[in-house]
Amino acid sequence: MKAKELIDLEDKFGAKNYKPLDVVLSKGEGIWVWDVEGNKYMDCLSAYSAVNQGHCHPKIRQALVDQAEKLTLTSRAFRNDQLALLYEELCELTDSHKMLPMNSGAEAVETVIKCARKWGYESKGVLEGQAEIIVCKDNFHGRTLSIIGFSTDENARQNFGPFTPGFKTIPFGDARALEDAITPNTVAFMVEPVQGEAGVIIPPEGYLRDVRRICTEKNVLMILDEIQTGLGRTGKMLAEEHDGVQADLTLIGKALSGGFYPVSAVLSNDEVLGLLQPGQHGSTFGGNPLACAVARAALKVLVDEKMIENAEEMGAYFLDQLRTIENDAIKEVRGIGLMIAIELKEGAPGGARAICEALMEMGILCKETHTYTIRFAPPLVITRADIDWAMEKIRKAFA
Repeated sequence: MKAKELIDLEDKFGAKNYKPLDVVLSKGEGIWVWDVEGNKYMDCLSAYSAVNQGHCHPKIRQALVDQAEKLTLTSRAFRNDQLALLYEELCELTDSHKMLPMNSGAEAVETVIKCARKWGYESKGVLEGQAEIIVCKDNFHGRTLSIIGFSTDENARQNFGPFTPGFKTIPFGDARALEDAITPNTVAFMVEPVQGEAGVIIPPEGYLRDVRRICTEKNVLMILDEIQTGLGRTGKMLAEEHDGVQADLTLIGKALSGGFYPVSAVLSNDEVLGLLQPGQHGSTFGGNPLACAVARAALKVLVDEKMIENAEEMGAYFLDQLRTIENDAIKEVRGIGLMIAIELKEGAPGGARAICEALMEMGILCKETHTYTIRFAPPLVITRADIDWAMEKIRKAFA
């Protein structure tokens, strides 16, 4: 079927909870994707970092096929031969003591909220029903009802209440605000090392070190949502490594799947995850053998093929090149690793969407966020030659 026919079918039968660019993709390989009419595009979104390893990586695909031919799902009522190996490999890679597997990033966030509250009641001694978790303005942690309840995006919240209580919001990147907000009922502070959905907002130098110090001094759990920033996107395995800190609980997902099969995880220690007892939390598909086999392969290629080091090197090069664009509409170019944004000045004609649509016509796919920000986050396998090719198109789009 042609693109127009497929778009018409989507419009007729699908809920309109997304506003995608009008390109209908049917094939992907590495950093490239093709639409149903054979046009080729560079993917500069990576499914919001879920395909860090590139589209249809052959080794991850083979792991999926091999496992699918043997065993896909047991539920956690029984053990399988992939889960323990994923536990060991992921914990060793991230210097974690324990791991709890789930499916989506939002599930991991819901899980960590439960774990933090349980720790607060059973270890810290907070009175039942009084636990409080501090979050940041402009956060994005998912789309479930509890999560949107502590979002500051009114479009995400409108007409979905009432919401789950127990959350307090402070400005992002302000360690003093965190210190002032903590009370005896505070059990955790949850934050993204870099706010992705907000437009690649990078906190001040040393912010996470200050957060770590404050959380330790105040006996508050430090939770880092690394679902977008983790697994190589910022040029480190985990973004927390840039500040030389370790969270009490770390969330990963997206790239843990290699783009093949949903899998997420809560990483922590015995003190927190050791409190969970049988029957208190779970998921039918969480930790299934197919997901575990895919995740193991996804982690292996990240390391073996030095994708994380490439993200650091190519990210610095891409950022430098983007900063050479001279255009009065550009307010700022910022980034870390291959997590980059161009923010336009408010009122720029057509906003970021116009630039994204122009780039689509030139063979580059990226996505706007919050009207005036364009994100560039290609798969971590991108090369200098690829970036040079892209820069010609990006300069034309801004011209």
